[in-house]
Amino acid sequence: MDRATRIAWLVDHNQRPRHRGSLPDADAHVAGGNPGCGDVITMYLKAQEGEDRVAAVGFEGVGCTLSQAAASILAERTNRLTPTFAEVLDFSYEEMLDLLGREIAASRPQCATLALGTLKGAVKTVEMNRKLRAAGHTDEEIAELRRAIAAQAEGTGLVIGEGAEQAALDL
Repeated sequence: MDRATRIAWLVDHNQRPRHRGSLPDADAHVAGGNPGCGDVITMYLKAQEGEDRVAAVGFEGVGCTLSQAAASILAERTNRLTPTFAEVLDFSYEEMLDLLGREIAASRPQCATLALGTLKGAVKTVEMNRKLRAAGHTDEEIAELRRAIAAQAEGTGLVIGEGAEQAALDL
C-alpha cells in the first residue's frame, strides 16, 4: 500500500471506527493511557467459552488520529481472525507498526501501539482471572493482584490498567 493510500486508510478508521463501543458481556475491560499524548483506550475482550481464544473485542477511547485508528484496525483484525490468546500475546509491537505503516507510525510508536498493549493486558487479565478463580481466589483478591501488576508498568511510558485514564489526562 502506498503512503497516500495508507494515510487515507488510517483517517478512515479514525473517522469511522470499527468495533467502537463496550461489550456488555466482556470477560475483561482494560484501560490504557499514553501520558505523552493524552490518548486513552479501553479494550473490551470476550473470550470463547472454555477456550483460550478471543470471541470478540471492542474499544472506547479518545486521542490522536493514530491511536484511535490503530485501535479500530486492531479490533477489526482481531474480530476477523479470532486469535488464540497466545497469538495475541505473540503479535509484536514491531508487527503492529508494520501493519499501520512503519513510515507513518514509527515517529509515534506509543500512539500506534497503545491499543495492542491494552489488548495484551486484557488477554492477561482473562488468563489470570481464570487461573485465580480455579485456585479459589475471590474477585476482591483478584482485583488487588491486578492493581499490583499494573504498578509494575510504571515508568514504561504507557499505562495499562488501574490509573491509565488519570495518567493520560495528567499531562
